[in-house]
Amino acid sequence: MAQPPILSLEDVALQIGGKWLFEGLDLHIAPRDRIALIGRNGAGKTTLFRLVMDRLETDRGQRKVKPGTRIVLLEQEPDFSTHETLMDFALAGTHAPAEHEIEAIAGQLGIDMSTPAAGASGGERRRAAIARALAQDPDLLLMDEPTNHLDLAAIDWLEDWLSRYTGAFLVISHDRTFLKRLTRATLWLDRGSLRRKEVGFGGYEAWEEQVYAEEARAAEKLDAKLKLEAHWLERGVTARRKRNQGRLEKLFQMRAQRASMISSAGTAKLKLASDEDFKSKSVIVAQDVNKSYGERKIIRDFSLRIQRGDRIGVVGANGAGKTTLLKLLTGEIEPDSGSVTIAQNLTGVMIDQQRSLMTEGLTVRQVLAEGGDWIDVGDTRKHVQGYLKEFLFDPGIVDTKVATLSGGERSRLLLAREFARKSNLLVLDEPTNDLDLETLDLLQEVIADYDGTVLIVSHDRDFLDRTVTVTLGLDGSGFVDVVAGGYEDWAAKRSERTAKSAKPKDSSSDTPALPPPPAPKSSKLSYKDQRDYELLPDRIAELETAISKGEEILSDPALYTSDPQKFANISKGLENARAEKDAAEERWLMLAEQVEG
Repeated sequence: MAQPPILSLEDVALQIGGKWLFEGLDLHIAPRDRIALIGRNGAGKTTLFRLVMDRLETDRGQRKVKPGTRIVLLEQEPDFSTHETLMDFALAGTHAPAEHEIEAIAGQLGIDMSTPAAGASGGERRRAAIARALAQDPDLLLMDEPTNHLDLAAIDWLEDWLSRYTGAFLVISHDRTFLKRLTRATLWLDRGSLRRKEVGFGGYEAWEEQVYAEEARAAEKLDAKLKLEAHWLERGVTARRKRNQGRLEKLFQMRAQRASMISSAGTAKLKLASDEDFKSKSVIVAQDVNKSYGERKIIRDFSLRIQRGDRIGVVGANGAGKTTLLKLLTGEIEPDSGSVTIAQNLTGVMIDQQRSLMTEGLTVRQVLAEGGDWIDVGDTRKHVQGYLKEFLFDPGIVDTKVATLSGGERSRLLLAREFARKSNLLVLDEPTNDLDLETLDLLQEVIADYDGTVLIVSHDRDFLDRTVTVTLGLDGSGFVDVVAGGYEDWAAKRSERTAKSAKPKDSSSDTPALPPPPAPKSSKLSYKDQRDYELLPDRIAELETAISKGEEILSDPALYTSDPQKFANISKGLENARAEKDAAEERWLMLAEQVEG
C-alpha cells in the first residue's frame, strides 16, 4: 500500500509581476521519494522550492505537511555574508545541528570548517552548505544544483550518501549523470504546469519527446501563426537532439583519430605519419613543462600538442592544478622549466565560472548589441531578437534588465554574447553551472560547430562525454594523464591503471597472482547475521535489476491506457521492491558497521 505524502501542494496558483507563474499546481511527496525537478531556466523551479519551504505565500491553494516532518533546503547560492567562519554558517541551520555532527560530515568532504567565510572558495562554500544540510537529518531534502563547484571526488561522496539516505529528496540539477544514478521519479515544470512520471531521469527525454509530439499533433489544428509562436521552441529542442546525434558520431570519429596520435602508454607524446603536417595545424605546443608553487609540484613533465579544432577537457580534484594548467596553456603564466608555444594568430575568449562580465544595470539589448538592433556573430550580422531565439530566449526580453534574469538566464546570456565574438580559442571554466538541460544541449551544439579550439574545465561528466576529444586528468601529484575521449574514457583508463598497480608482483612470470584471502568471519555476528552480511549484497543487486526492469516497462506511455491492471500490478511490485531494497541496504550497513568495529 502506498504511503501517504509527507508534503502536499494542492491547487496552487502564484502570480508574479502580473502574470501567472503557476495555476492549478499539485505536488505530493512520499517518505522515500527520489525526484528530479526539471524545467527551463525561469520556469519557476527555485520558486517552487520556496513554496515547499513555506517561504512564499500563494495566491490560491494550500500547503499540507505531515506533523514533525523536517524539511531542509540546500540552496544554490547560500548567504555567507553574516557569518565569520564556515562553521558559524553551518550552525545557523534551521534545525540547529550539533557541531560534532557537522564536523563528521565536513571531515568526509575534506573541508576545514574554521575557514573564514569571506575568503572561502566556491567549492569550500558548497561543501560547508552540504555539511549543514545533511547534518540537520532531514525527512525531506531539497537540493538546488548540489554539484555546482564540487570536484569529482566530492560528487562521488554525495552520490554515495544519497544512495543510502532513508528520507525523500527533490533535486534541481544540470548534472545528467547525477540525476540518472539517483532519481526514481521526474517532475517536469513547463509553462506553468507540473507533470509527474514515475521514472527516473534516465527516462525523461523519451517522455519529453512524447509530450511534444502530442502537442505538435494538436497544434496542427491551429492556424500557422499560432503554431509558429507556440511551438518553435519545442520543435527546436526535438530537432536539436536529432542533430546532436550526428554530432556525437562525428565526435567519436575525432576521438578515434586523436587516439592514434597518443602513445599506448597514455603519455602526451604524440605520433603522426606526417609530423610536419601536424605541426602546421598546432595552436598550442607544451614541451616538458614543469610548474611548482613552493615545495609542491603542480605540473610535472607535461607535453602536448593541441591542434586546431581540438576540444580539450580538464578534470581533477579541486586544488589538483586545473587552473594552473589552463593558465600555462593560454600563456597567462610561464612554466618553471620546459616551454609552451602559442600560435601567433590565436585569439581567445574566456567564459569564467563567476560570470563576472554581467552588469545588472544593463538591458539584454545593451549586453548583446550595445543598445542597437543588430549583432555581428562572426562574419554574419543578425537581428538581436532573432539571435536571442537561437539561445532559447523569448525575444520579448530584449529590453529587460539583467538584474531581473535568473542565474541560469544570465549564464545563457553570457554564452550568447561571448560566442558572437570573433575568436579561434574558447576557454570555458565550469560552463555548465546554472544552466538548464536544454541550454546544455544548445551549448553542446555550439561547441561542436565552433571552428576553433576549445579548452573546457568541468566536473560535469555527461557534458564532457558529449563534447571533448581529449581529456587531461590531474591526480594532484603533478602527473597529467592524456586520454583520447571524454570523462568515461579517462575514468576507465584510471581504473585500469589502479587495477594493474594493485596486483601483487609474482616471483615467477608463469605463476598467476593469488587472489586475496577471504575476509575472516567476524566473531561479533551471530550465524544469521553473518549469513545476511554475506548474502544481502547479491539480493540488493537482484532488486536493483528488478526495479530497473519495472521502471523501463512503466516508461511506456501507452501501458496505463491499454492495460491499467498490469500498470497497477507493476507499480505495486516496484513499490515493494524499493521498500525491500531500502530495508536490505539499511540491514547490511548496520551489519557492516559491526564487522568494521
